[in-house]
Amino acid sequence: MNGVIIIDKPAGWTSHDVVNRMRRILGQRSVGHLGTLDPLATGVLPLVTGSLTRLAQFYTTSEKTYEGVIRFGFATNTYDADGDPLEPAVGPACSDHVGTAAVGSPSGRSPDLDLDTLQQLAAKFHGLIEQTPPPFSAKKIHGVPAYKLARKQQEVILKPVQVEIKEFAILSVDGDRAHFRARVSSGTYMRSIAHEMGQLLGPGAHLESLRRTAVAEFDLTQAHTLEEIEGIKNNERIENSNNEQIEDIEKKEQTENKEQAAQVKPCHSDRSFAFPQGKGSAVEEPAVLDRAPEDQEPAINAGATRFEAFFIHPRQLLPQFPSVTADDATAARIRSGRPVNLPELSRARQVKVFHGQRVLIAIATRVAGTLFHPKLVFPNG
Repeated sequence: MNGVIIIDKPAGWTSHDVVNRMRRILGQRSVGHLGTLDPLATGVLPLVTGSLTRLAQFYTTSEKTYEGVIRFGFATNTYDADGDPLEPAVGPACSDHVGTAAVGSPSGRSPDLDLDTLQQLAAKFHGLIEQTPPPFSAKKIHGVPAYKLARKQQEVILKPVQVEIKEFAILSVDGDRAHFRARVSSGTYMRSIAHEMGQLLGPGAHLESLRRTAVAEFDLTQAHTLEEIEGIKNNERIENSNNEQIEDIEKKEQTENKEQAAQVKPCHSDRSFAFPQGKGSAVEEPAVLDRAPEDQEPAINAGATRFEAFFIHPRQLLPQFPSVTADDATAARIRSGRPVNLPELSRARQVKVFHGQRVLIAIATRVAGTLFHPKLVFPNG
Protein backbone atom coordinates (compact mmCIF):
# COMPACT_ATOMS: atom_id res chain seq x y z
CA MET A 1 0.00 0.00 0.00
CA ASN A 2 1.44 3.35 -1.08
CA GLY A 3 -0.20 6.46 0.35
CA VAL A 4 -0.74 8.98 3.12
CA ILE A 5 -3.18 8.32 5.95
CA ILE A 6 -3.97 10.66 8.86
CA ILE A 7 -4.09 9.17 12.36
CA ASP A 8 -5.77 10.75 15.37
CA LYS A 9 -2.99 9.83 17.79
CA PRO A 10 -4.17 8.76 21.25
CA ALA A 11 -2.61 10.14 24.43
CA GLY A 12 0.16 8.06 25.95
CA TRP A 13 1.46 6.75 22.63
CA THR A 14 4.73 7.82 21.06
CA SER A 15 4.72 8.57 17.34
CA HIS A 16 6.87 5.47 16.86
CA ASP A 17 4.25 3.37 18.70
CA VAL A 18 1.68 4.48 16.11
CA VAL A 19 4.03 3.66 13.24
CA ASN A 20 4.64 0.16 14.62
CA ARG A 21 0.91 -0.45 15.06
CA MET A 22 0.24 0.63 11.47
CA ARG A 23 3.00 -1.68 10.22
CA ARG A 24 1.20 -4.61 11.86
CA ILE A 25 -2.19 -3.54 10.48
CA LEU A 26 -0.90 -3.17 6.91
CA GLY A 27 1.50 -6.08 7.10
CA GLN A 28 4.36 -3.99 5.68
CA ARG A 29 7.52 -2.42 7.07
CA SER A 30 7.58 0.72 4.95
CA VAL A 31 5.67 3.16 7.20
CA GLY A 32 6.83 6.54 8.55
CA HIS A 33 5.38 9.77 9.95
CA LEU A 34 5.49 13.44 8.98
CA GLY A 35 6.21 15.06 12.35
CA THR A 36 6.64 13.79 15.89
CA LEU A 37 3.98 14.28 18.55
CA ASP A 38 4.89 14.02 22.24
CA PRO A 39 3.29 11.08 24.10
CA LEU A 40 1.06 13.51 26.03
CA ALA A 41 -0.32 15.05 22.83
CA THR A 42 -3.18 13.81 20.67
CA GLY A 43 -4.41 14.65 17.20
CA VAL A 44 -3.13 14.84 13.65
CA LEU A 45 -0.25 12.47 12.87
CA PRO A 46 0.18 11.93 9.10
CA LEU A 47 1.66 8.54 8.18
CA VAL A 48 3.29 7.78 4.83
CA THR A 49 3.38 4.22 3.51
CA GLY A 50 5.15 2.28 0.81
CA SER A 51 7.06 4.26 -1.81
CA LEU A 52 5.41 7.51 -0.66
CA THR A 53 7.56 7.52 2.50
CA ARG A 54 9.96 9.48 0.27
CA LEU A 55 7.54 12.44 0.41
CA ALA A 56 8.65 13.10 4.01
CA GLN A 57 11.43 15.41 2.79
CA PHE A 58 8.82 17.92 1.59
CA TYR A 59 7.17 18.19 5.03
CA THR A 60 10.15 18.89 7.30
CA THR A 61 9.23 22.58 7.67
CA SER A 62 5.45 22.20 7.76
CA GLU A 63 3.33 24.61 9.79
CA LYS A 64 1.40 23.13 12.74
CA THR A 65 -1.78 24.19 14.54
CA TYR A 66 -2.55 23.27 18.15
CA GLU A 67 -5.17 23.63 20.84
CA GLY A 68 -4.37 22.98 24.46
CA VAL A 69 -4.39 23.87 28.14
CA ILE A 70 -1.64 25.53 30.19
CA ARG A 71 -1.86 24.99 33.93
CA PHE A 72 -0.35 27.72 36.11
CA GLY A 73 0.89 27.28 39.65
CA PHE A 74 3.91 25.00 39.24
CA ALA A 75 6.40 23.89 36.65
CA THR A 76 7.55 20.35 35.88
CA ASN A 77 10.89 18.94 34.77
CA THR A 78 9.47 17.93 31.37
CA TYR A 79 7.48 21.17 30.98
CA ASP A 80 4.27 19.12 30.67
CA ALA A 81 1.90 17.05 32.83
CA ASP A 82 3.97 13.87 32.38
CA GLY A 83 6.83 15.32 34.43
CA ASP A 84 7.58 15.71 38.13
CA PRO A 85 6.57 19.00 39.82
CA LEU A 86 9.38 21.44 40.54
CA GLU A 87 9.59 23.77 43.49
CA PRO A 88 9.32 27.37 42.31
CA ALA A 89 12.49 29.42 42.20
CA VAL A 90 13.06 31.91 44.97
CA GLY A 91 13.55 35.52 43.94
CA PRO A 92 11.91 38.84 43.14
CA ALA A 93 10.29 37.43 39.98
CA CYS A 94 8.34 34.99 42.12
CA SER A 95 7.04 37.51 44.67
CA ASP A 96 4.47 39.14 42.39
CA HIS A 97 1.09 37.93 41.14
CA VAL A 98 0.79 35.36 43.94
CA GLY A 99 -2.78 34.50 44.90
CA THR A 100 -4.98 31.54 45.78
CA ALA A 101 -3.93 27.95 46.41
CA ALA A 102 -3.51 25.61 43.46
CA VAL A 103 -4.30 21.95 43.98
CA GLY A 104 -1.20 19.88 43.22
CA SER A 105 1.16 22.82 43.38
CA PRO A 106 4.28 22.16 45.47
CA SER A 107 4.16 25.71 46.76
CA GLY A 108 0.40 25.66 47.31
CA ARG A 109 0.02 29.00 45.54
CA SER A 110 -0.74 30.19 42.03
CA PRO A 111 -1.24 33.53 40.31
CA ASP A 112 -4.62 35.21 40.10
CA LEU A 113 -5.30 34.66 36.42
CA ASP A 114 -7.42 36.86 34.22
CA LEU A 115 -7.97 36.71 30.48
CA ASP A 116 -6.63 40.20 29.71
CA THR A 117 -3.35 39.61 31.55
CA LEU A 118 -2.74 36.30 29.79
CA GLN A 119 -3.64 37.70 26.39
CA GLN A 120 -1.13 40.50 26.86
CA LEU A 121 1.47 37.97 27.97
CA ALA A 122 0.75 35.73 24.97
CA ALA A 123 1.29 38.71 22.63
CA LYS A 124 4.96 38.78 23.70
CA PHE A 125 5.47 35.42 22.00
CA HIS A 126 4.14 36.46 18.57
CA GLY A 127 6.48 36.51 15.59
CA LEU A 128 10.05 35.28 15.38
CA ILE A 129 11.42 34.36 18.80
CA GLU A 130 14.43 32.57 20.26
CA GLN A 131 13.20 29.45 22.05
CA THR A 132 15.15 27.01 24.23
CA PRO A 133 13.92 23.43 23.73
CA PRO A 134 12.90 21.42 26.81
CA PRO A 135 15.60 19.27 28.43
CA PHE A 136 13.33 16.26 27.85
CA SER A 137 13.35 16.49 24.06
CA ALA A 138 14.80 14.69 21.05
CA LYS A 139 17.33 17.48 20.42
CA LYS A 140 20.80 15.97 20.35
CA ILE A 141 23.87 16.95 22.36
CA HIS A 142 27.03 15.48 20.83
CA GLY A 143 24.87 12.86 19.11
CA VAL A 144 22.91 11.88 22.24
CA PRO A 145 19.19 12.79 22.57
CA ALA A 146 18.74 15.34 25.35
CA TYR A 147 16.00 13.30 27.07
CA LYS A 148 18.42 10.41 27.65
CA LEU A 149 20.78 12.73 29.50
CA ALA A 150 17.90 14.31 31.43
CA ARG A 151 16.63 10.92 32.57
CA LYS A 152 20.06 10.23 34.03
CA GLN A 153 19.85 13.62 35.78
CA GLN A 154 22.84 14.85 33.81
CA GLU A 155 23.17 18.49 32.91
CA VAL A 156 21.34 19.40 29.72
CA ILE A 157 22.35 22.63 28.00
CA LEU A 158 20.52 23.34 24.76
CA LYS A 159 21.05 26.36 22.56
CA PRO A 160 18.05 28.56 21.71
CA VAL A 161 16.68 28.18 18.20
CA GLN A 162 14.64 30.62 16.16
CA VAL A 163 10.99 29.68 15.68
CA GLU A 164 7.96 31.59 14.47
CA ILE A 165 4.71 31.92 16.41
CA LYS A 166 2.20 32.90 13.74
CA GLU A 167 -0.80 32.83 16.09
CA PHE A 168 -1.08 32.38 19.85
CA ALA A 169 -4.47 33.18 21.33
CA ILE A 170 -5.63 32.65 24.90
CA LEU A 171 -9.25 31.62 24.43
CA SER A 172 -10.47 31.35 28.02
CA VAL A 173 -9.39 31.04 31.65
CA ASP A 174 -10.80 28.49 34.09
CA GLY A 175 -9.25 28.74 37.56
CA ASP A 176 -5.54 28.05 37.17
CA ARG A 177 -5.91 26.80 33.61
CA ALA A 178 -5.75 28.74 30.34
CA HIS A 179 -7.11 27.36 27.08
CA PHE A 180 -5.23 28.40 23.94
CA ARG A 181 -4.92 28.01 20.19
CA ALA A 182 -1.59 28.34 18.37
CA ARG A 183 -0.25 28.20 14.82
CA VAL A 184 3.50 27.78 14.73
CA SER A 185 6.46 26.91 12.55
CA SER A 186 8.09 23.51 12.55
CA GLY A 187 10.36 22.90 15.53
CA THR A 188 8.30 24.97 18.00
CA TYR A 189 7.76 23.46 21.45
CA MET A 190 4.47 24.49 23.05
CA ARG A 191 5.85 23.02 26.28
CA SER A 192 8.58 25.66 26.29
CA ILE A 193 6.05 28.45 25.74
CA ALA A 194 3.99 27.20 28.71
CA HIS A 195 7.12 26.99 30.86
CA GLU A 196 8.30 30.49 29.93
CA MET A 197 4.86 31.99 30.59
CA GLY A 198 4.97 30.45 34.05
CA GLN A 199 8.38 31.98 34.67
CA LEU A 200 7.13 35.41 33.63
CA LEU A 201 4.10 35.18 35.93
CA GLY A 202 6.02 33.83 38.90
CA PRO A 203 5.08 30.47 40.38
CA GLY A 204 5.55 28.44 37.21
CA ALA A 205 3.37 26.65 34.63
CA HIS A 206 3.33 23.57 32.47
CA LEU A 207 1.50 22.21 29.45
CA GLU A 208 -1.38 20.12 30.77
CA SER A 209 -2.82 18.94 27.45
CA LEU A 210 -2.16 19.42 23.74
CA ARG A 211 -4.07 18.48 20.61
CA ARG A 212 -2.66 19.00 17.14
CA THR A 213 -5.45 20.02 14.81
CA ALA A 214 -3.49 20.49 11.58
CA VAL A 215 -0.14 19.78 9.89
CA ALA A 216 0.53 21.31 6.47
CA GLU A 217 -2.55 20.53 4.34
CA PHE A 218 -3.87 17.85 6.72
CA ASP A 219 -6.39 18.41 9.54
CA LEU A 220 -8.60 16.57 12.03
CA THR A 221 -11.49 16.17 9.57
CA GLN A 222 -9.30 13.70 7.67
CA ALA A 223 -8.08 11.79 10.75
CA HIS A 224 -9.01 8.25 11.75
CA THR A 225 -8.36 6.25 14.90
CA LEU A 226 -6.19 3.17 14.81
CA GLU A 227 -9.20 1.12 15.92
CA GLU A 228 -11.21 2.32 12.91
CA ILE A 229 -8.44 1.42 10.51
CA GLU A 230 -7.76 -1.96 12.07
CA GLY A 231 -11.48 -2.81 12.07
CA ILE A 232 -11.87 -2.01 8.37
CA LYS A 233 -8.69 -3.90 7.51
CA ASN A 234 -9.86 -6.99 9.43
CA ASN A 235 -13.24 -6.85 7.66
CA GLU A 236 -11.40 -6.60 4.36
CA ARG A 237 -9.41 -9.74 5.15
CA ILE A 238 -12.59 -11.65 6.08
CA GLU A 239 -14.38 -10.52 2.93
CA ASN A 240 -11.41 -11.37 0.75
CA SER A 241 -11.28 -14.82 2.35
CA ASN A 242 -15.00 -15.33 1.67
CA ASN A 243 -14.55 -14.17 -1.91
CA GLU A 244 -11.73 -16.63 -2.41
CA GLN A 245 -13.95 -19.43 -1.08
CA ILE A 246 -16.72 -18.43 -3.49
CA GLU A 247 -14.26 -18.39 -6.40
CA ASP A 248 -13.00 -21.85 -5.40
CA ILE A 249 -16.59 -23.19 -5.35
CA GLU A 250 -17.33 -21.67 -8.76
CA LYS A 251 -14.16 -23.14 -10.26
CA LYS A 252 -15.04 -26.54 -8.81
CA GLU A 253 -18.55 -26.32 -10.27
CA GLN A 254 -17.18 -25.39 -13.69
CA THR A 255 -14.76 -28.34 -13.58
CA GLU A 256 -17.51 -30.77 -12.54
CA ASN A 257 -19.85 -29.49 -15.25
CA LYS A 258 -17.17 -29.97 -17.90
CA GLU A 259 -16.50 -33.52 -16.67
CA GLN A 260 -20.24 -34.34 -16.71
CA ALA A 261 -20.63 -32.95 -20.21
CA ALA A 262 -17.68 -35.02 -21.44
CA GLN A 263 -19.21 -38.25 -20.04
CA VAL A 264 -22.63 -37.86 -21.74
CA LYS A 265 -22.90 -39.81 -25.03
CA PRO A 266 -25.12 -38.47 -27.82
CA CYS A 267 -28.41 -40.31 -28.46
CA HIS A 268 -29.07 -41.58 -32.02
CA SER A 269 -32.57 -41.54 -33.56
CA ASP A 270 -32.14 -44.99 -35.12
CA ARG A 271 -31.67 -46.63 -31.72
CA SER A 272 -34.81 -48.19 -30.30
CA PHE A 273 -35.12 -48.43 -26.53
CA ALA A 274 -37.43 -47.09 -23.84
CA PHE A 275 -36.34 -44.04 -21.89
CA PRO A 276 -36.93 -44.08 -18.12
CA GLN A 277 -40.09 -42.32 -17.05
CA GLY A 278 -39.72 -38.53 -17.18
CA LYS A 279 -36.68 -38.67 -19.39
CA GLY A 280 -36.20 -37.91 -23.05
CA SER A 281 -33.59 -38.18 -25.69
CA ALA A 282 -32.41 -34.64 -25.11
CA VAL A 283 -29.35 -34.23 -22.88
CA GLU A 284 -30.30 -32.82 -19.47
CA GLU A 285 -28.89 -29.56 -18.19
CA PRO A 286 -26.10 -30.06 -15.65
CA ALA A 287 -27.09 -29.85 -12.03
CA VAL A 288 -26.48 -26.57 -10.17
CA LEU A 289 -25.45 -26.56 -6.52
CA ASP A 290 -27.68 -24.68 -4.11
CA ARG A 291 -26.35 -21.18 -3.46
CA ALA A 292 -27.18 -18.71 -0.74
CA PRO A 293 -29.45 -15.80 -1.78
CA GLU A 294 -27.52 -12.95 -3.37
CA ASP A 295 -28.35 -10.55 -0.57
CA GLN A 296 -26.49 -12.83 1.86
CA GLU A 297 -23.28 -12.92 -0.17
CA PRO A 298 -20.45 -10.55 0.72
CA ALA A 299 -20.02 -7.57 -1.58
CA ILE A 300 -16.92 -8.37 -3.59
CA ASN A 301 -14.11 -5.80 -3.15
CA ALA A 302 -16.32 -3.55 -0.99
CA GLY A 303 -13.86 -3.81 1.89
CA ALA A 304 -10.91 -2.75 -0.26
CA THR A 305 -12.81 0.29 -1.49
CA ARG A 306 -13.66 1.37 2.05
CA PHE A 307 -10.07 0.89 3.21
CA GLU A 308 -8.54 2.83 0.32
CA ALA A 309 -10.94 5.67 1.10
CA PHE A 310 -9.12 6.17 4.42
CA PHE A 311 -6.05 7.37 2.50
CA ILE A 312 -5.65 10.94 1.25
CA HIS A 313 -6.26 11.22 -2.49
CA PRO A 314 -2.79 11.59 -4.06
CA ARG A 315 -3.80 14.75 -5.94
CA GLN A 316 -4.47 16.48 -2.60
CA LEU A 317 -0.86 16.00 -1.50
CA LEU A 318 1.60 18.92 -1.76
CA PRO A 319 -0.99 21.41 -3.05
CA GLN A 320 1.76 23.99 -3.65
CA PHE A 321 2.96 21.85 -6.60
CA PRO A 322 0.86 21.84 -9.80
CA SER A 323 -0.18 18.47 -11.22
CA VAL A 324 0.27 17.05 -14.69
CA THR A 325 -1.07 13.80 -16.11
CA ALA A 326 1.38 11.90 -18.30
CA ASP A 327 0.43 9.68 -21.23
CA ASP A 328 1.91 6.18 -21.49
CA ALA A 329 5.00 7.26 -23.45
CA THR A 330 5.81 10.19 -21.13
CA ALA A 331 5.20 8.05 -18.05
CA ALA A 332 7.66 5.48 -19.37
CA ARG A 333 10.32 8.17 -19.86
CA ILE A 334 9.78 9.53 -16.35
CA ARG A 335 9.87 6.09 -14.75
CA SER A 336 13.25 5.50 -16.38
CA GLY A 337 14.55 8.79 -14.94
CA ARG A 338 14.71 10.70 -18.23
CA PRO A 339 13.77 14.40 -18.52
CA VAL A 340 10.57 15.49 -20.29
CA ASN A 341 9.21 18.69 -21.76
CA LEU A 342 6.17 20.22 -20.02
CA PRO A 343 5.46 23.48 -21.90
CA GLU A 344 2.27 24.29 -19.99
CA LEU A 345 4.18 24.32 -16.68
CA SER A 346 7.16 26.44 -17.72
CA ARG A 347 6.85 28.72 -14.66
CA ALA A 348 6.61 25.96 -12.05
CA ARG A 349 9.70 24.92 -10.10
CA GLN A 350 8.40 21.47 -9.20
CA VAL A 351 5.40 19.46 -10.39
CA LYS A 352 3.57 16.28 -9.41
CA VAL A 353 3.38 13.80 -12.28
CA PHE A 354 0.48 11.33 -12.41
CA HIS A 355 -0.30 8.38 -14.62
CA GLY A 356 -4.06 8.26 -14.53
CA GLN A 357 -6.03 9.97 -11.78
CA ARG A 358 -4.55 8.35 -8.68
CA VAL A 359 -1.10 7.01 -9.48
CA LEU A 360 1.66 9.45 -8.46
CA ILE A 361 4.76 8.42 -10.38
CA ALA A 362 7.19 11.29 -9.74
CA ILE A 363 8.04 14.74 -8.44
CA ALA A 364 9.79 16.54 -11.28
CA THR A 365 11.99 19.64 -11.03
CA ARG A 366 12.40 22.21 -13.78
CA VAL A 367 16.02 22.30 -14.94
CA ALA A 368 15.76 24.72 -17.87
CA GLY A 369 12.91 26.37 -19.73
CA THR A 370 10.19 23.75 -20.15
CA LEU A 371 12.51 20.80 -19.41
CA PHE A 372 11.73 18.88 -16.21
CA HIS A 373 13.82 16.17 -14.62
CA PRO A 374 12.22 13.60 -12.27
CA LYS A 375 13.72 14.39 -8.86
CA LEU A 376 11.83 11.57 -7.18
CA VAL A 377 10.46 8.53 -8.99
CA PHE A 378 8.10 6.29 -7.08
CA PRO A 379 8.94 2.75 -8.19
CA ASN A 380 5.50 1.26 -7.52
CA GLY A 381 3.66 4.19 -9.09
